[in-house]
Amino acid sequence: MRCVFRNRGKDEKLYNTMALNYIWVGFFLVGFVVALVKFFLDGDTVVFHEMVKSTFDMAELGVMKIALPLAGVMTLWLGFMNIGERAGAIRFMGRIVGGFFSKLFPEIPKNHPANGQLLMNFSANMLGLDNAATPMGLKAMQSLQELNPKKDTASNAQIMFLAINTSGLTIIPVSILALRATAGAANPTDIFIPLLIATAVSTMTAILYVGIRQRLNLWNKTVMGFFASIIAIIALLIVGTMVDMQALYQTLPPLFRTVFGFLNWGQNEWQTFSSVVSNLILLLIIVGFMAGALYKKVNVYDAFIDGAKDGFTTTLKIIPFMVGMLVAIGVFRASGAMELLMDGLRWIFGLFSSDTRFVDALPTALMKPLSGSGAKAMMVESMNTFGADSFAGRLSCLFQGAADTTFYIIALYFGLVGIKKTRYAVAAGLIADLAGVIAAIFVAYLFFG
Repeated sequence: MRCVFRNRGKDEKLYNTMALNYIWVGFFLVGFVVALVKFFLDGDTVVFHEMVKSTFDMAELGVMKIALPLAGVMTLWLGFMNIGERAGAIRFMGRIVGGFFSKLFPEIPKNHPANGQLLMNFSANMLGLDNAATPMGLKAMQSLQELNPKKDTASNAQIMFLAINTSGLTIIPVSILALRATAGAANPTDIFIPLLIATAVSTMTAILYVGIRQRLNLWNKTVMGFFASIIAIIALLIVGTMVDMQALYQTLPPLFRTVFGFLNWGQNEWQTFSSVVSNLILLLIIVGFMAGALYKKVNVYDAFIDGAKDGFTTTLKIIPFMVGMLVAIGVFRASGAMELLMDGLRWIFGLFSSDTRFVDALPTALMKPLSGSGAKAMMVESMNTFGADSFAGRLSCLFQGAADTTFYIIALYFGLVGIKKTRYAVAAGLIADLAGVIAAIFVAYLFFG
């Protein structure tokens, strides 16, 4: 029996070590097999050309359109983060969330700067501030790596961090709302509440799965209070959609209409409010860091330069990992494997239900764990093909916001700190994505079906 369990442990360790390797190689092999079938059966003579072309295109995308712009953003935000650290702001923010984070990240010391960095990363993601969230997240990952006793193996804290990140928790999906408006949606914000529900389900699933795998004590007042609050908010949002807010506004006494004027807002007012709040919070963080540094008599400009120096070198470390993953995804798409997968899913779901409208939006869901820009393109394509206010058009927007680019995030964050043994980080991210997809389909039928 001991030998059996010993071998099982070794097999699990080997699986955890090789998971990302198998997935990466699988993109190439599956793409190549599909291309061979298309060549011999359909006489497609350009498929190999398209696959090779995609390798160069995606490599250029990874360096010229992702890495280089990211280097500038990294330089800027690592400078700001260094100001915040010297001002003590990161540590102060960490103390605010220390009670909750101590339950999810027991490996992190109570007053460690990583707590504040995690909070800033999660906050930026929730506000839809992707450009700020990535540098903050990379900085948090570096801090977690300092606490990691096995430098080539993902720690429990790093897996929990990435699982929450890949769950795509978003409160203000500004870019999705803007793209819906551009696509001619009658009410671009009508997906706002369904999206909140789907992304909340994805995040809670990520926390529960990783918490169970790590045997964390989730049955405590702090964590259960968080889950109860999220569930209560979801219930209120569902009930709230059944109420005509503008009609409710008209029933209020004149005195209360001033206080609750937001009930009468239209889509333009809500979009403006979301944009102003998101950017205002970001500017308040920057100014707060500087004010705190001045109060502590820190040379703010020198602190910025010292932190910014790491921006370019940090970006250089992640270029190989980004290029490798993007090229594999590009080959998979160019071979026609993604299209074949979609046809197969449509046939399978058709066996159980005559209503397969959701399949039209699935390309966005399947592409999201692989590529953010690819998923965004799929979302726009769905709205252009079926209409922004169609079921598929709306559902594709929910898919876009209900999860995040799991493989890209894992390659980016783990690549930065040299993690080779990812353990169950990939599984955690994909399970959270799946929960978000299922929740998105459910709420799409509930709200728009």
